[in-house]
Amino acid sequence: MKLSAPIYQLKRQAKTVSRNEGIPLARALDRIARQEGFSSWSLLSASASVRVSSSELLSRLTSGDLVLLGARPGHGKTMMGLKLIVDAMRTGHRGVFFTLEFTADDVLSRYRTVGGDTSLLGDQFQFDISDEISADYIINRLRDAKQGTIVVIDYLQSLDQKRSNPQLMDQVRALKSFAGQNGLIMVFLSQIDRTYDPSLKPCPDLVDVRLPNPLDLTLFDKSCFLNNGQFRIPPPG
Repeated sequence: MKLSAPIYQLKRQAKTVSRNEGIPLARALDRIARQEGFSSWSLLSASASVRVSSSELLSRLTSGDLVLLGARPGHGKTMMGLKLIVDAMRTGHRGVFFTLEFTADDVLSRYRTVGGDTSLLGDQFQFDISDEISADYIINRLRDAKQGTIVVIDYLQSLDQKRSNPQLMDQVRALKSFAGQNGLIMVFLSQIDRTYDPSLKPCPDLVDVRLPNPLDLTLFDKSCFLNNGQFRIPPPG
């Protein structure tokens, strides 16, 4: 969804509305966001920030990569994941989105927000909202996926929420092996621990990843972190 003006100009408009009408700035920002087709300013801001960061991250990815994409709730990691898929599709690749968090309507709404074409559903783009999502489930669904397919998993910490599923470490290892053998790119959306303090550093990093269960983060080839419209891609290793 294209904005009617650069985000800094929209912020300026909101400040003018806030001053002229005597309403809180947050309320004015949300009003401007609704005029742009977003339900809130945070959603507009997240959408705007992922447009640049997704293309930069995608340019660094290669077949077989396992990628961790971390952010706090509401800071754009889901839209960033979908934007990666949309950008990859524009170069002829396919994309698959697995989520244990969203409904079909939620996925499609966000997919359209980042410029996804719903006419490509079932061909270049597929999504799965099954309650059975786990490493084994994902592997079975992707056995015929072509090399270069980008797979987004929403989210890392939910893979072993069922006691019947293998431990998180075992699932990530299985997916890493599968991605490497088949030339897929797998992006795991990740929660950030509540102890992360944005006043100390503008973006979280690997030490801030929420890990309720043991996981060797060196299994990931690359990582990217978002916060408040900013993003950071740490160097590998």
